[in-house]
Amino acid sequence: MNARPRRMVMLVQNGVVGDSRVQKEAEAAAAAGWEVFLLGRSRGGAEEWELGGAHVRLVPAKRVFEVRRHEVRRSWLRSPLAYPPGPLKSYRRTQIRARGADLETARAARAFAGRGEAGLLPRRAALALARRWVDLRVRATDRLSAKRADASGLPERAAKAFWLRVLGDRAWRRLDPALWDLELAFGPVVDELAPDLIHANDFQMLGVGARAKLRAAASGRDVKLVWDVHEFLPGMHPWKRHPWWHPAQSGHEREFAPYADAVVTVSDTMARLVKERHGLAETPAVVMNVPDAAEAETPAPGLRERCGVDAAAPLIVYSGAPLEQRGLHIMVEALPRLPEVHAAFVVSKPHWKYVRGLEERARELGVDKRVHVLSYVPHRQVVPFVAEADAGIIPLHHWGNHEISLITKFFEYSHARLPIVVSDVETMSDLVRRTGQGEVFEAEDLDGFTAAVERVLADPARYRAAYEDRVPLADWTWPSQARRLTEVYEGLVGAPRHRDAA
Repeated sequence: MNARPRRMVMLVQNGVVGDSRVQKEAEAAAAAGWEVFLLGRSRGGAEEWELGGAHVRLVPAKRVFEVRRHEVRRSWLRSPLAYPPGPLKSYRRTQIRARGADLETARAARAFAGRGEAGLLPRRAALALARRWVDLRVRATDRLSAKRADASGLPERAAKAFWLRVLGDRAWRRLDPALWDLELAFGPVVDELAPDLIHANDFQMLGVGARAKLRAAASGRDVKLVWDVHEFLPGMHPWKRHPWWHPAQSGHEREFAPYADAVVTVSDTMARLVKERHGLAETPAVVMNVPDAAEAETPAPGLRERCGVDAAAPLIVYSGAPLEQRGLHIMVEALPRLPEVHAAFVVSKPHWKYVRGLEERARELGVDKRVHVLSYVPHRQVVPFVAEADAGIIPLHHWGNHEISLITKFFEYSHARLPIVVSDVETMSDLVRRTGQGEVFEAEDLDGFTAAVERVLADPARYRAAYEDRVPLADWTWPSQARRLTEVYEGLVGAPRHRDAA
């Protein structure tokens, strides 16, 4: 007899790098004895690397279904002048430019030969007419595309109502078929790996995991599915602006939630809400996304060196995804009122339009020398990295998920013993008021935010003192959370190693 590890596949719809939760979970499972394959999404080619004993593989996933079926059809009745979907609109506009260039060449040639332009009048008239015709069709095409993009037209509203009525939760297949892009990319890889357990992170990967479980059962293999709920879907800001996105994700989640053998989530409040939403028999296990402080690594160079500021310069920091609903712009808007303060944005996507907008606004306000956009550091380095700042900023807007969450950066700032300036989102603001580890301001209120930062920077020691006895840092440690997670795994399939015949 010999022992071999049970195999686990973890699924996440991002590129793994920058997602501290899935990285720590994969490492914890591998340390507990599982053979772990962490599958993430690649925007380009396949990539592989090792992560603390886990095998990371990025799976290329095409975006074939990002465009819905009706968006690739010509609309003869609704907009007969619109060009059909595809390259024809661009081709016609370029063709008009080419004809114009050819006409200018003919005019120059006649002038070079000493001839007048009268002979070109018919061509000029024909070009002017063609240009007006193409412009008319382009405008019709753009109007149609805009109505389809925001689903504001009567046909889109009627289609949404029809598919929801006819298909119910299964309507996501029509409302957001892009979910199939994930299935078509990841499904065959999961089947090939033949896992004993699938850990599906968040709502989009739930369907991939559930379908893989069902295929395994049909072939005679018992595969368990753990669903890790990061976001409470009814309360989250949509990832896409299209109004069909939210009902599509909700239906997809409801369709596949019953196939989960166990559910874990990030907070007690989230656990209660998920249990109520899906009628779960048991309350989901809570695995908070807290830092692994014992394994912290010192980054080089540090935060201040990367920002080019010395130890005396007041420095506030935001660390996380650069999303508009997270309110980062208030930090830039406040800088003219905080003349000595520097602001560091440690973000996952420095190239995103919203981040470029922050930099442009900083230039308009004349504070761009005090705005520093930095890329993520490895998750083990985050706490010592941000600890060089004078305050950690959490300027969230009021969205359902923001109200109920203790987000990752809250724990990171806490372990860094930073004074925290947080908007009045319910859960975090209540905790900050109770512990005294920071200041609370009304979300989106520039005056309130500026005043809160000024109070923290005026007496940082007062807020740091809260970490001595009022903030439960000992409870906010990753090893304790990792044990909870591995206990969930073992409750489903037993020990991570099992015996096979030699």
